[in-house]
Formats: sequence, structure tokens, C-alpha cells
Amino acid sequence: MTVLDARALNRATLARQHLLKRGDTSVAEAVAHLCGLQAQEPQEPFTGLWSRLSDFKPGQLDDALTGRTVVRTHLMRRTVHLVTADDALAWRARHDTMLRGRVLGTYRRELAGIDMDEVAAAGRAVMADRRPRTMTELVQALEDRWPGPPRRALGELLIAALIPMAQLPPRGLWHRTAGVRNLPLGTWLERDIAPRPADDTDPVGQQLLRRYLAAYGPAATADLRAWCGLAGLPSAVKAVRDELVVFRDERGRELLDLPDAPRPHPDTPAPVRFLPAFDNAILGYHDRSRIIDAAHLGLSVAGHRTVLVDGRVTATWTTRDHRLRISPLRPLTAQEQEAVRAEAQDLITFLDEDIEHIRLDTEN
Repeated sequence: MTVLDARALNRATLARQHLLKRGDTSVAEAVAHLCGLQAQEPQEPFTGLWSRLSDFKPGQLDDALTGRTVVRTHLMRRTVHLVTADDALAWRARHDTMLRGRVLGTYRRELAGIDMDEVAAAGRAVMADRRPRTMTELVQALEDRWPGPPRRALGELLIAALIPMAQLPPRGLWHRTAGVRNLPLGTWLERDIAPRPADDTDPVGQQLLRRYLAAYGPAATADLRAWCGLAGLPSAVKAVRDELVVFRDERGRELLDLPDAPRPHPDTPAPVRFLPAFDNAILGYHDRSRIIDAAHLGLSVAGHRTVLVDGRVTATWTTRDHRLRISPLRPLTAQEQEAVRAEAQDLITFLDEDIEHIRLDTEN
């Protein structure tokens, strides 16, 4: 069985994430291919798409959000994601149990004894008037019936688990600051959420697996589980295993992949890329060693923006006081510094935040 080292896996990830070469697709097509973009920080997906698409303009994502082809919703790992409308409707029911479980795992004591079906029905009744509400407004409409749980716990149960919700624009629009207003997903998209099929082969899970491998493979089932938050999709993996090819990583883990998916040569040059906070390319795996060193794993969950040099997380970046500051995690060669500065110059033009200086730290 072929063994793929970290560099081979790195180049496969970069190719599929449109980070080896910028893609020439629409925003909706890119969001679909990537299986969504993590978006709890509303402005970060713009940088993620700029680093992945040629000639990307922020208005293109704004149009997708206001035009309802892309939607903000809680999905994978109970995290807010940008996903296409089609994927939100097709995947949401498959995530219901996980979403409920994760909220209960956080607020088990506060929500003890709650009849979740009763709470869900009451919440849907309140939202039936089709009026967008904040989480606070929804909880206020129900707290007379459920005065015990803290507002935050009851609100997250409703918004992130029991009632599939869309976070409406202007939340998430370019250079806009707006609070979260929620509307049931089916109401906003004017289509019903697909029910979970009663099929032991887990057809929705099969789709998730194939789509995940197209954007993240080769990958282990532990990586798939870490990405979506679901319990490994064993029935789906079993159903499609004969369609897949199998590799091993250097630790001996079994890696699954689509037969015709790109796996570039490990020596393929990789350009500098600036990634936003919580980027898919880093967080989409249980084993993130293909793209980030163990010593820097904390950056991937702490919301640091990162810079890829030769395909690996090599620096962090911030914008403040009209300055783009880049802080390397290792010494950069003169050629690498030149490439980082060139990409940084393009980034500040894109960000349009009156950034006047680029500071590349030289201290280690």
C-alpha cells in the first residue's frame, strides 16, 4: 500500500483547497466545493475566498448571501458556516442529533429535564410569523414557560440545535457590522429541509464523505469525524469503500480517497497564501500535521490568521493602526520574505482598510 508523507498530503490539500492555484469558479461553486467555510468571524470568509479564487470581489459573496444561494447557519461541529442553500437543506437533518448533543454537552446541568421536542415546537410557533429575531428576543418569548434555564443555554438550544436557523444579512456582508438576526432556514430559503432518509447505508453521509474527500482528501475517518462532528459515518464509509482508493500515512493510518482526485507531486511549488482565522485547510482534520507543526497547533483554534509558506503555516498576521504585521514562526529566507511581501501587498489592496505599511518581523 502506498505511503504518503506529510509533504505529499500537504500538496493534495493545497490543490483541493484552491491554495496551490487559485480557482476560476463562482463563489457558490467554491463554497460548495469546499463543503462550506467556517464563518463565526463574519469577515474572515472574504479573505479565505480571496486566497482561493482568481479575481474575487467581496460583492460576489455579498450577492450570494443576499440572493440566498449561500447561507450562514450552524452546521458542522455546531459552528457557524457559510454553505450553499442546497447543502444546508440537504445536510441539516443529518446533523440534528450531533447539534443537540453538543448543546446538551455544554449545558447539561442547566437544561436537565427539558423536553426538547416541546421547546422546539414552541420556538417554531413563535417564529411562524416569519419575523427575524435575535436569540434574546426568541428566548424572551418563551421564558415564561421555561423560567429555569439561563437565557444563554435556552437560546443556544433553540438557535443552534432545535430550530434550523439562517443568520440573515447584513450579518456577514463586506465591511458591515451587524448583530445576529435569525429566521428558520426553510422560511429564508423558501424550501423545505430534506428529511433524513430511513436507509441503513446513510445516503447523506455518503455524500458528505465523497464531498469531504474531494476537498480535503486523502484523509482518515478520524479526519472526517473531526471536520463534520458526526460519529465517523461508518455505514457511509462501508457503503462507498469499494469506490475509493486507500493509502497509508507515515504513522500507518489508513487514508481514503477518490480515485481521480488530484495528488500533485510533493515537489510541486506552493505559493504564499494568507489564510483567515479558523480556516478550513487547517481545521478540517484531526491530524493537522500535513499543514501545521505540532508546536503551533494552538494557533489553529485560537483564531490567529496564518500565512502559508511552502504550503505550511509559517507566520501569523494582523491588521491594526493602518499596518499589516506579519510575524514569522521560523526564519524566512530572503526569497521567502520577498514572496510574503508581494502577496501581502496584494492582500492590503484587497482588504481596502487604509493599510499604509507592511511590517515583516525579523525577530524569532
